[in-house]
Amino acid sequence: MTRTVVAPEQAGDLIGLALTDLATGQSYESPGALETVVVVLGGVVDVQANGESLGSAGGRSSVFEGPGYAIYAPPGTALRLTATRPSQLAIATAPAGGVAPAKARIIGPADQRLAEVGKGNWTRNVRTMLGPEHEAGRLLIGETINPPGNWSSYPPHKHDREAPPEEVRLEEVYLFKVDPPEGFGVQVRYDDAGTSEAFTVRDGDAAVIRTGYHPVVAAPGYSLYYLWVMAGDGRKMIPYFDPAHAWVQGS
Repeated sequence: MTRTVVAPEQAGDLIGLALTDLATGQSYESPGALETVVVVLGGVVDVQANGESLGSAGGRSSVFEGPGYAIYAPPGTALRLTATRPSQLAIATAPAGGVAPAKARIIGPADQRLAEVGKGNWTRNVRTMLGPEHEAGRLLIGETINPPGNWSSYPPHKHDREAPPEEVRLEEVYLFKVDPPEGFGVQVRYDDAGTSEAFTVRDGDAAVIRTGYHPVVAAPGYSLYYLWVMAGDGRKMIPYFDPAHAWVQGS
């Protein structure tokens, strides 16, 4: 069963996000009209693109277990993903934009940029599945793991203004998971005009980020994961750090 998490019109007519759970032997078929990245959150699927087998993708039982697999498909690609064991998939879509999209392919852990980012209690692990250095159209996708009590998207940054080389505009969607699942985190959002709000985020929640700074913290005792999906014009990621807090990078 596939369920919509974020409809494209909720994120400025660019990003769509859906989840599907497959029992062994069940298949998910992508309509193929948009650029698509399917992240295997758990399980294993056999992958076909326009009828051609690309192989198998997946293996982890949980996003907290380690880096996973994703499947990239440019517009016009009919994907068929068949579960060889129970699987959960996150399906991100966007128009391809002005950049020529790449070929359909499986993205494994060895294809990703894996890094520990930050210092002290704002250390986190970032798995960039589809970054600016990777061939694609518009989508930029990765996973972040906050250890218990740690912050991410820190120092606070934003990307709501097209002003290169200082900042480029990117819409963003987060999909959260928590370990153990009864835990929670908090996302803070604020802007330079003084608007500020905070949200409790729980296992399975999603957030659409159109504007402003948006740091995230995990509650003590609970690891916090989020899948991040960004889309804009081109393939640049230039966040603008809040000048009031950027100093921590040099501390």
